[in-house]
Amino acid sequence: MQKTTESDSNYDELEKMTTNALLTNINSEDKKVALAVEKCINNIVPLVDVIVAKMKNGGRLFYIGAGTSGRLGIVDASECPPTFGVDFNLVVGLIAGGDKAIRKAVEFAEDDNEQAWKDLEECSINSNDVVIGIAASGSTPYVVGGLEMCNKNGIVTGCIVCNSQSKIAKVANYPIEVIVGSEFVTGSTRMKSGTAQKLVLNMISTSVMIKLGKVKGNKMVDMQLSNDKLVDRGTQMIMKSLSIDYEKANALLVKYGSVRKAIDNYNL
Repeated sequence: MQKTTESDSNYDELEKMTTNALLTNINSEDKKVALAVEKCINNIVPLVDVIVAKMKNGGRLFYIGAGTSGRLGIVDASECPPTFGVDFNLVVGLIAGGDKAIRKAVEFAEDDNEQAWKDLEECSINSNDVVIGIAASGSTPYVVGGLEMCNKNGIVTGCIVCNSQSKIAKVANYPIEVIVGSEFVTGSTRMKSGTAQKLVLNMISTSVMIKLGKVKGNKMVDMQLSNDKLVDRGTQMIMKSLSIDYEKANALLVKYGSVRKAIDNYNL
């Protein structure tokens, strides 16, 4: 059976299209992605809940993937500390071929079905953790092997794939299959499939952090104040929350070093 991610594009003779036609047709395909993700929400819910439960017990979240999928996991993981003020080791992205594969493809790295487990062992993976495999095809050996070993060692597994009835989905405890259909350029899963994976990753990590108390109201009260823009944003948050002027809010932020602490300690 042909994989959906490899099925022929709905368009042909792309090289003959005008720039406007190319962009319009790509956009038309992209519009299908959010609707495909919507169909998966009921499958995402239990995965989020088990991650929250594990993290409350000291666990971590790992993403494993190759190529575009691996890079998307790393991007999502790397944004959690600055956005939510969590430790860099709480959400970890691992890619086939190691860190050098983030920028340049490492040939055949994804075909090693033993390496993901070795990578996870280097992080002292244990039964408190959760591992999510990311692979558009649903068949990447690096991911399959990693999830199989996790299952053997009592570690909760999930996955984000873009083909139905894939090998990875059959291995994962909590499979998420986002079927976005054929790509605009046949087989180019960096497009709709990659977009779908990013949306789901954002949904998972954001929901987990909210349920762990890292957001107050709708504000990132634990964000890292790593540049002037974020210091200003934090000051604005304090202003609105406490109904005080900018100067006083900024002084509180400087004193306490975080939005949450500034708000919690006001008038104490």
